[in-house]
Amino acid sequence: MAANNRRMSGKKGAQVGSGGQRRRGLEGKGPTPPAEMRKGHKKNRLATSKAKQAQRRPVVRGRGGKGTSEMVVGRNPVVEALREGVPASTLYVQQFIDNDERVREALQLAAERGGINLMEAPRPELDRMTNGLNHQGLVLQVPPYEYAHPEDLANAAYDEGEDPFIVALDGVTDPRNLGAVVRSVSAFGGHGVVVPERRAAGMTAGAWKTSAGTAARTPVARATNLTRALEAYKKAGIVVVGLAADGEHEIGDLEALGGPVVIVVGSEGKGLSRLVGETCDYRVRIPMPGGAESLNAGVAAGIVLYEAARRRG
Repeated sequence: MAANNRRMSGKKGAQVGSGGQRRRGLEGKGPTPPAEMRKGHKKNRLATSKAKQAQRRPVVRGRGGKGTSEMVVGRNPVVEALREGVPASTLYVQQFIDNDERVREALQLAAERGGINLMEAPRPELDRMTNGLNHQGLVLQVPPYEYAHPEDLANAAYDEGEDPFIVALDGVTDPRNLGAVVRSVSAFGGHGVVVPERRAAGMTAGAWKTSAGTAARTPVARATNLTRALEAYKKAGIVVVGLAADGEHEIGDLEALGGPVVIVVGSEGKGLSRLVGETCDYRVRIPMPGGAESLNAGVAAGIVLYEAARRRG
């Protein structure tokens, strides 16, 4: 009977254990880190590159005040804005919307960027938010842009041991021209763009899109009075050069472009205003053998920026 009890007890004697290795093996290595933190991943390389650019040229914003928030409405505009990196705080999606390719792409882009709230709203609410515009069920909230102060641009240049290289816009009202100038300033190593507070283009979603993402690292400053801002630059030892069709100098002959300089670009139709033109130390012209009367503000700024960058190099 004792033998039978031993066979039926099911008890085992002492056995050699694994020392916890099997249990630890099952635990794994913890949660998978995000793509931005995984070495060798495309997003990690992109994040590293952006961090290096930010260290080389700090973007100073805030002292020039904030712009106003705006709405990007419609399926194509919303998708394009998200593709181009336009800052956004909230993506509103209409309830029971037809889930077509553009809607899916907008949702995917917003999720990939992170930091964008996704909100579902009934059509009447979106109609109210957009004042009855044809939003097609997608609305993107763009937060107010934080402008730098004009003197911040010069101070940032001096902090880097460089001569200030700045563009000021006088009477340019098309946001796409502003975006194009921001893109050129970034391409040729400039330190920022100054715009007047009134009657001038600001950093809207359209300007962001035209800048092709360069607005994220090239500050835009807003001046309460552009003439006074230019006079302050002159007192700081920075040469103010105005671009005018009847300028006394050609851009290829002006050595001042190689030093600390503010290049002032006027509107395509009216050019420089009278007070701004009188404030400039020099007025330069772009020779145009083809006979065109004027150039688009973004194109003209790019030509002068190239010449200035060539001299500074």
